Amino acid sequence: MADRVTVIGWDGSPLTAAARSALGAATLVAGAAHHLALPEVPPNAERIRLGSVSLAARRIAGHRGTAVVLADGDPAFFGVVRTLRAPEFGLEVEVVPAVSSVAAAFARAGMPWDDAQVVVAHRRTLRRAVNVCRAHTKVAVLTSPGAGPAELGLLLEGVHRTFVICEELGTEREQVTVVTSDKAADHTWRDPNVVIVIGGHAGTAEAGEWIAGRDPSAGPRGWTLPAESYGGLMSESELEPLRAAQLARLGPRVGDLVWDIGCASGAFATEAARAGAAVIAVDRDPQACTRTEANARAFGVQLQIVHGTAPHVLENLPEPDVVRVGGGGAAVVSAVADRRPQRIVTHAATRDDAELIGRGLSEHGYDVECSLLQSVELDTRAWTERERSVAFLLTGQLGPRPTSR
Repeated sequence: MADRVTVIGWDGSPLTAAARSALGAATLVAGAAHHLALPEVPPNAERIRLGSVSLAARRIAGHRGTAVVLADGDPAFFGVVRTLRAPEFGLEVEVVPAVSSVAAAFARAGMPWDDAQVVVAHRRTLRRAVNVCRAHTKVAVLTSPGAGPAELGLLLEGVHRTFVICEELGTEREQVTVVTSDKAADHTWRDPNVVIVIGGHAGTAEAGEWIAGRDPSAGPRGWTLPAESYGGLMSESELEPLRAAQLARLGPRVGDLVWDIGCASGAFATEAARAGAAVIAVDRDPQACTRTEANARAFGVQLQIVHGTAPHVLENLPEPDVVRVGGGGAAVVSAVADRRPQRIVTHAATRDDAELIGRGLSEHGYDVECSLLQSVELDTRAWTERERSVAFLLTGQLGPRPTSR
């Protein structure tokens, strides 16, 4: 095992005395090509071109001597330190930090970043990173080959954002470019790069005063809000008890893309967005689309609103994680199930309709649950019944249910 492992962050600035001392004593140095070309790297040290960090960690664990790993930016922030400290390698690591590439990118742009979301885009996480860009007004994306500015722009089709693309920060080839998201695919971008994604309408809670990223206490308290919060115009499918149950069944979260089909006033879409998810709200009624946009702006959340009739309008939408079907019946639910979201929730007014929808979900491979949901609203001044609603709540879960212990 290596006698000592020092991880040195590099941001283009001259190395500190501690970094130079550690590097000068190294018998093994791992890093990217531009790191290994630094004049401070000892000429007799074994050199490892850093591709897979796990493979490099195994080499380091088997090395007898002093090892140094060079990495861009702050190596403890979405960097190599996490892998090197994994228990299977048994490495004791010292870290000499540098300015993170995210901090450097925002500095180049002259912008604060305590109110920004920060995500990593690999090929396997690209879609989730894009969903964060859909849902938030300021996002820093640490990209990778195959999941860079061009791919981000292509997947953000229909959503206008501004990209600040910072290429090869800290090097002589450093370049900062500002383009709209729809133009990002027209260029070839050099790695490594960081993309700052900006756009949408920000609410007052996006100021970032006490917690990094989005303030979880933003807006009024409560997962669902009464009809008065959305202008008082509610369809039968939007009543608060049903809406709360649907929201609980879907559990939208950061990185998800939610479809809300038959969005009506936009109450459910707004509440899913308040949970941090990206939301596409669909309705065939242009007035419903207008109300949904107004409510989204009032709560400072980002929605993509699509005017059209399901199921045809769904064909060109990006793949959803979870879906609420507020209207359209069995035919729309079946079309949604063809896209294989993890969960689908909907409701039916009668048992016959519920059975029809449930059979359709089962035929698509979903595990189906159905509950009869009844609520009675009371006027507490006289404790008399004000409003009663009854609906069959259906949930489709893709794949086997987790086993209970």
